[in-house]
This record gives sequence, C-alpha cells and structure tokens, in this order.
Amino acid sequence: MGKRIITISREFGSGGRTIANEVANRLGYAFYDKALVERIARESGYSTDFVERRGEDATSTSSFLFNLARSASGGFEGYSDISDKLYVTQHNIIKRLPEEGPCVIVGRCSDYILKDAPDALHVFIYADMQFKTDRIVKLYGERDDAPEKRLEEKDKKRKVYYKNFTGRIWGMSANYDISLNSGKLGIESCIDIIVELAKR
Repeated sequence: MGKRIITISREFGSGGRTIANEVANRLGYAFYDKALVERIARESGYSTDFVERRGEDATSTSSFLFNLARSASGGFEGYSDISDKLYVTQHNIIKRLPEEGPCVIVGRCSDYILKDAPDALHVFIYADMQFKTDRIVKLYGERDDAPEKRLEEKDKKRKVYYKNFTGRIWGMSANYDISLNSGKLGIESCIDIIVELAKR
C-alpha cells in the first residue's frame, strides 16, 4: 500500500464519517473515530461523553498556541484550559497511531498533527447545503432547529476549534491532498477515489 495513513476531515452532513469507515473496511485499515474518543477519554481521565462535547469546543483563537510557546514539557503543565489539555492528549495519541499500523482517522486536527508524515493522504469532504440538509434529516430526523442552522453551527465550531489548535483555516484546499464534493460525486465514488489513491 502506498498510503498507510488516511485522515478525513469533513463538513457536517457531507458523509465524511461514512466514507472514512468504508475506506477503512475496504483497505483493511484500523478506523479511528469513536475509538479515538474512547482512547482520549481513557488517557485524559474524562468521560467519553465529555470528550465528545469538548472535542470541538474552543472559544479562544490564541490560548493553545500561546501556552504551547510557553511550555515545551509535552504534558499538561502550562495548559490551564480543559480543551487545551484534551488536545495535548489527542495530539499525542494521534502521533502514535501510525506506529500501530495502517489507519483511517476522522477529524480532530489529524491532518495537521500528521502533516509531515510521508505516507499520509489528507482528504477533505464537502457538499452543497441541500445535500447536507437532506442527509442529516434522513439520518437524525427533524428537530426544532432548522437543519441549515444545525449545519452552520456545527461547522462554525469546527472552524474555530481548528484555527485555535493549528493556526490554519479549516477546509482550505492547501491543507489537504484532495478535496471531494460528496454531493456531486456521490458517497460511493468518493470511497472509490480515496481507496485508489491510497494504493498508489
């Protein structure tokens, strides 16, 4: 296999998690989404529910990078915010995952954390609003909030979180090897493309 590590970042509702899971199945790679949350929870001492809730919760655009500049310990010293502490744990785990074998990792700044890995393929999945709204209503049902509002709020949190911990702009094509429009290409075609690229 040409690419042993595949990171898949995605807009909410674009089908990125579904794509990542099937890519891992086809390639026989380990799949890290919920499993990654569980590992972060074990190593941080927080519950999985708490890690999931705080996983995209970052209100400051400078706290982590500021603390990182002040502390080179690699531990929690110098990190006063819970989100910062969780990110340090998350960062360290993701850095170790490739040593355990080929894997597909969903989100959590994995594209940035493993940006220097020579055998990595970094993917971003996006789609138009209609495709995403139809998909989340089908998957999660109707709610009080309009689906468009849910999509915008979810992705806004991801943008802030990503900017806070990487200093980069979430979704910018330069951060990834390939960006795929799942709404136009279809879920299956996206899977086929990623699997083919991984084999090169």
